[in-house]
Amino acid sequence: MRIAMIGTGYVGLVSGACLSEFGHQIICVDKDPAKIATLTQGGIPIYEPGLVEIVAANAKSGRLSFTTDLKEAVSNAEVIFIGVGTPSRRGDGHADLTYVYAAAEEIAKALTGYTVIVTKSTVPVGTSRAIEKIIKATRPDAQFDMASNPEFLREGSAIEDFRRPDRVVIGCDTERARDVMREVYRPLFLNETPILFTGRETSELIKYAANAFLATKITFINEMADICEKVGGDVQDVARGIGLDGRIGKKFLNAGPGYGGSCFPKDTLALIRTASELGAPSRIVEAVVAVNDRRKLDMAKKIEAAFGGVKGKTIAVLGLTFKPNTDDMRDAPSLVILPYLQEAGATIRAFDPEGHKEAAKHLTLTYCSNAYEALTGADGVVLLTEWNEFRALDLPRAKAALKSPVMVDLRNVYRPAQMAEAGFQYVSVGRSS
Repeated sequence: MRIAMIGTGYVGLVSGACLSEFGHQIICVDKDPAKIATLTQGGIPIYEPGLVEIVAANAKSGRLSFTTDLKEAVSNAEVIFIGVGTPSRRGDGHADLTYVYAAAEEIAKALTGYTVIVTKSTVPVGTSRAIEKIIKATRPDAQFDMASNPEFLREGSAIEDFRRPDRVVIGCDTERARDVMREVYRPLFLNETPILFTGRETSELIKYAANAFLATKITFINEMADICEKVGGDVQDVARGIGLDGRIGKKFLNAGPGYGGSCFPKDTLALIRTASELGAPSRIVEAVVAVNDRRKLDMAKKIEAAFGGVKGKTIAVLGLTFKPNTDDMRDAPSLVILPYLQEAGATIRAFDPEGHKEAAKHLTLTYCSNAYEALTGADGVVLLTEWNEFRALDLPRAKAALKSPVMVDLRNVYRPAQMAEAGFQYVSVGRSS
């Protein structure tokens, strides 16, 4: 099939590349000439494991191409995906749909025949109907159907998530649109992937409900961690104990410094605003957002206490991104925790395997080339993001590099007994130190 993907950000680029692997002819469109030039020359503007290889292979085969010319891409397409950004709008937390609506107007002007227009971006309930109105107002003669097809890609695991998803959700109103979307995802039908067809509003809400529920699980286990610290419990055992219940499940029950990233923070806020305007406020999600915001500040104070105050001290920080296997710094806990420590008088020496470039846009730190360089001469270390290379540090070497053997492990990577044996003053989350 001939498919146009509007937007080459995280969602658009990953989705376009993976759809080209399915055998479709994909044209990815972006207004940024520099980004398109980079992609055309084989460069990738984001870090996602495996994406470089998929883009290169499918571009070489001729199935994947990039352009700034939306009109050309759209005029020949059977399906058009809108995968542009929907950041939180300043001031009120609503999803900013400026880019979505602008893309809709441009698409309308370029349509030449029957097309299915699909919202891939995460958008509030009712957005698909609003896009439909824009297109009909711009081009009353246009022949098209609308569909909603939210993405459920985890940064760092996006390629595998697209190839082998838990489910594909498609919201549309006509059988003709359903037939087109079945063809788009035909390889997944062969793999017996569950394909859920719903109405458009239901599809849009599924995305927000899923992210809000996962954010709630993370926030819940973080509160249980606080209780564990008060009573001498072990939050990891609590997580195992409840996670073995099939009704709960073990995923997203890792205590830590709070959630961040491109999805959970903005999607929970957008759901709160939408629910409030509809007269059906979501009190649970409101509490989740408030607790998570507070969590990051609490973790900064936890670090300060573990060091007996940080004024005049040098702290090594391992990991800056909101999670491993990505360079994404959006709403990362480090963006709250490290400025707090600096304001309290600390000097920060940091290492992140992929996040330095993005982190430098937000944080003025001493950036090091590896973990042990960051540790050298520091008064202690904070493990902030659980990259694999931080899971098996040479503990004697790490201790020798530090002025003081202090480690604050906000991801519970190490075992308290192991760290005590290695001679560290060790502080983790929801466990006895």
